[in-house]
Amino acid sequence: MAAQSSYCTFRVGPLYLGVEVHRVQEVIRAQRMTRIPGASDVVRGLMNLRGQIVTALDLRRRLNLATQESTDKLMNVVIRTSDGPVSLLVNEIGDVLVVDNDQFEPPPETLQGIPRELICGSFKLDGRLLLVLNLDSAMKLAS
Repeated sequence: MAAQSSYCTFRVGPLYLGVEVHRVQEVIRAQRMTRIPGASDVVRGLMNLRGQIVTALDLRRRLNLATQESTDKLMNVVIRTSDGPVSLLVNEIGDVLVVDNDQFEPPPETLQGIPRELICGSFKLDGRLLLVLNLDSAMKLAS
C-alpha cells in the first residue's frame, strides 16, 4: 500500500492549493487586523489570536495574483512555524484531502513566475489540480 499524506486545501484566486495538515494550527474567519506602517504589501497586518500576536500574509499578493480589495470573506489558515504562528489569508477553505504520495508530480509547466517558485509539486485529482504550497518559501518575504 502506498504511503499517504493529508493536505488542508484552500483556494486563492484561481489556484487550488494545499499544505500539509501537520503544519496547520487552525482555520478561522477573517479577523480584525492592525496595519504595520512600512511593511511589505504582502503583510496585511497583525491580528490578536487569543492574546498571541500573529502576522497575516496576503497569499494573493504573495503569489502575484490580482488583489482583492474586500477582506470580509477572507479566511485565515494559521500555520505553525519555528517563530510562532503565521496566518495566510485565503479566499475559501476546502477539505482535508488524503492523497497517495506516489501520485506527487512536479509543478505543471503552465505555472510560471512567482507562483511556480512557491509551489513544490502537484496532485492530479478528479477534475482539478491540487498545487502543494512550499510554506517556507511562501512565508519568506521578498525584500
